[in-house]
Amino acid sequence: MAVRMHFTDEDLAQIRLAQAPDPMWEALLSMHTLQTAAAAAVFGGWRRTVRRRLRTHDAQLLQLAPPVGYSADFLTPAAGAGGLDAGLSALLSTPRRRFQHDLLELSRTGRRLPVWARSLADGDKEAVTLLARMFRSYFDTALAPWWEGIRARFDAERTVHERYLAQGDLPGLLGTLHPGLVWRGSVLVLPGLGDDRDVWLEGRGILILPSYFCWGAPTLLKDPGLPPVVVYPMAHDTAPCAVPGADGAVPVRPRSLDALVGRTRARILTTVAGHGLTTSELAHGVGVAPATVSHHATVLREAGLLSTRRIGGSVLHTLTPLGLALLGERPALGSGLVA
Repeated sequence: MAVRMHFTDEDLAQIRLAQAPDPMWEALLSMHTLQTAAAAAVFGGWRRTVRRRLRTHDAQLLQLAPPVGYSADFLTPAAGAGGLDAGLSALLSTPRRRFQHDLLELSRTGRRLPVWARSLADGDKEAVTLLARMFRSYFDTALAPWWEGIRARFDAERTVHERYLAQGDLPGLLGTLHPGLVWRGSVLVLPGLGDDRDVWLEGRGILILPSYFCWGAPTLLKDPGLPPVVVYPMAHDTAPCAVPGADGAVPVRPRSLDALVGRTRARILTTVAGHGLTTSELAHGVGVAPATVSHHATVLREAGLLSTRRIGGSVLHTLTPLGLALLGERPALGSGLVA
């Protein structure tokens, strides 16, 4: 079983890479993660913290987002690409027929729905406002404290794939996003979704969205009439989900890097900051041999400061959230992400 997305030349020209993590998608997928025990090495600490802090009232939101199978499409409006405020505004403006359609789809799975689901299906203003309020409260508890690290991982992931777009290699981009995405001729195949169907894009293209909390397999909206988006798991280091500096520690400033990690490694970190560089580009920028860069990059990667991804015949190096914190940099939060 697989979902097959069919591309025309016009669709290929309409492929877009998301500019920032989508708070609505990250919230939904984090709800899935919160209800499982998967990837404990990455999300175990986050789960324990969120389960302890999450209010019982807000936890009702999880009933709309079962960890397996269908989740309500109205929780991830396309406007979420513009930030949390834009996403919640779109949620508040959801048509009644969308609520009815998605809640009926959820009920068919046998999932127990919250007591206010009936009012939500009727488009009751108070029920819709309650939904948006719980969503914001959930975001503030489960995502806001970690958002800078999520944004840093997103930026590193985007850097890897921007090169394919710059070269106009769209099939290469689609074929290397994730092992769970298979590019065959003009068709993008997504196996493992428990569904078997064809999606004809008809010139709409797709939005490609890397996600921190997406785990295992890529996903997409069930309703083919909604704006097409493919959400896939971004690459994770072995370091757990954490907020650099959240414990009150003062980030190390660049002037002290030489003493901490050595002059060459300090120059590698500061040179790669803000963008991804291949080994040869980094060697040129630092002024050392590629073999020397590879050696130091391995040490920095094992320390959790540098992330490396292979693209074609090259290796691209980017800073991890911990590496950014070490330089004293704070990734931009983006407009409206934290209220």
